[in-house]
Amino acid sequence: MARSVVKKWWPKGLGRYLLRHPSGVLPVIRSAWRMRRRRWWAQAPFLPVPDESYWAFRISTVAGRDGVLEPEAVVAAAKWSIKQRSGR
Repeated sequence: MARSVVKKWWPKGLGRYLLRHPSGVLPVIRSAWRMRRRRWWAQAPFLPVPDESYWAFRISTVAGRDGVLEPEAVVAAAKWSIKQRSGR
């Protein structure tokens, strides 16, 4: 069950992209942690994943109508999110 949950929130090719571009690892981790569901430890799956409706909204803002997340877009959105929070 946990594997299918992670697969839903992990875009295809992101791991390979991050291996080739390690500067994107930290922004992706920070952004993923900020999007986690509140009290994620209290209900199954016991993983810090976002709420379904919030994730659908985030996918539409990053990927548009087709909903296909490209690894480059995920990293770019994560870096943009961090810049917005830091005010730089």
